[in-house]
Amino acid sequence: MSSQATEKTDSRSLQPGPVPICEFIFCNGAATELIKFGCIELRHAVPSALSTLFLIIPGNPGVVQYYRPFLTALYQAFKGRYPVWAIGHAGHCDPPRGMPMSDGPKKDHDIFGLEGQIDHKIAFLHEQVDPSVRVVLIGHSIGCYVILEMMKREPRLKVAKAVLLFPTIERMSTSPQGRYLSPVLCNLRYLLYPSIAILSLLPKHLKSMLTYWAFRCFSLGGVPDSNFVKASLSLFNVHCVANGMFMASQEMTTVLQRDDETIKKHLHKLLFYYGTNDQWCPKTYYDDLHRDYPCGDIRLCTKGMKHAFVLDASVEMAWLVHGWMEHIVSQTQGVEEKKLVLKAAVHCNKRDINTVCTGKGEDGE
Repeated sequence: MSSQATEKTDSRSLQPGPVPICEFIFCNGAATELIKFGCIELRHAVPSALSTLFLIIPGNPGVVQYYRPFLTALYQAFKGRYPVWAIGHAGHCDPPRGMPMSDGPKKDHDIFGLEGQIDHKIAFLHEQVDPSVRVVLIGHSIGCYVILEMMKREPRLKVAKAVLLFPTIERMSTSPQGRYLSPVLCNLRYLLYPSIAILSLLPKHLKSMLTYWAFRCFSLGGVPDSNFVKASLSLFNVHCVANGMFMASQEMTTVLQRDDETIKKHLHKLLFYYGTNDQWCPKTYYDDLHRDYPCGDIRLCTKGMKHAFVLDASVEMAWLVHGWMEHIVSQTQGVEEKKLVLKAAVHCNKRDINTVCTGKGEDGE
């Protein structure tokens, strides 16, 4: 598909709507925050229900409250027809009082690292989502790399589509932002922990004031709403910050070469969306991918969105995703319905043949 497809400007704003379920669970041994719009229970879905779940996998830090406006707008755009969930990264969200960061001795030293996060998301789908449910995976930043690894390692996942927003799937340490932050994340991050530990002792209202100040002074999206402030409080927890930085340090040393084997295999299910001025995945990465996969659905943002779109363009992005997915999801659902009808017809025909051969009806008479 042409990467220069027209992106219509959408002036729709976030409307008052249903309040999501926000909860913490233990998944793969780690405290995990979830946000759920729509159906909140999919572990025992009826196969004929033809459910479709939109699941958002965040960037780093993987604090799902930053994505709440995006989730709200996406759920509203689809008029509540599909559940829309987000799963935080293991150990990135400050759990409620009395809930530990992990539910026992660490099974693996990498439980909060990049490998652990991939295993964490696969475990979540196995534990919380029935295999009959079709999943639309929406990844942001490093969440896109996680999605590609999930599709590679667990082919049984029923992925209808994977939407990769501002995907950091290659050459992270040599990107403009990576060259600047890689030495800090890999070698100097421990020097930051004492300062964060001191800040964590501040009362909540002072932490909130610091968050407001940071958003305004560093132009992080204007005046933050209450969800962003609440999300940012996790960044005052030294354990959450340490987990996020540990994961980021592994990103710098692991996310190097593009996984062309996985991309080729699943190209028909992938949609890539790059920014024009993204310091983590610059336009040259888009150019290379588009050159190598001219038939892929690889798009370039013409709206000037930032890499961290959740700070100031959540609604706009949600309507873009809705526009891309509406036809695909309904088309996929139509195919599934036809398969079920055909399967039911075959079953009925077999039953009728058995009735004729045995001379017995359904009651055995």
